[in-house]
Amino acid sequence: MSAADPVDNLGDAARPGTGEVTATVIVNAPAARVFAAFTAWEKQSEWIPFTKVRVVEGDGGEGSLVEAITALGPAALRDEIRVLRVDAPYEVRVVHCGTVLRGPGSMRCTPMAGDRTQVVLHEWFHLPSGAAGKIAWPVLWPGSKIGFTGALKKFAKLVEQGRLP
Repeated sequence: MSAADPVDNLGDAARPGTGEVTATVIVNAPAARVFAAFTAWEKQSEWIPFTKVRVVEGDGGEGSLVEAITALGPAALRDEIRVLRVDAPYEVRVVHCGTVLRGPGSMRCTPMAGDRTQVVLHEWFHLPSGAAGKIAWPVLWPGSKIGFTGALKKFAKLVEQGRLP
């Protein structure tokens, strides 16, 4: 990586963690439209439950910093996401670089016959070390998988209805 590459300043957050989650959905829309909807960062608030998303640095493209705050009652989790690579309309790569959520992720759009698109969301989160991580991940993984899949299904429905991007 070059000195100007944003991944250089991300340290261990750029390395895959052991908490791996993958979710996929088929969207009845062309890849370009699906990709544009996914990378309309602020609109993610419409399909990710309890979450407010905004671009805090940059224009939403490569090098930008996106903030996602998930709040449920008084509890809130701040996720900082650095956009590393945008290969429209096929892939966006990010690194979660906050204090709690850390690790790389990607979203891929694969065009299919009949103007359909397969979306694959893949995240590699860092887990707490030691016994806490070993105990927490088997409990958190099913919820993460269900949550990601549910959010992607809602995303697909909004794209298909023309409500996104």
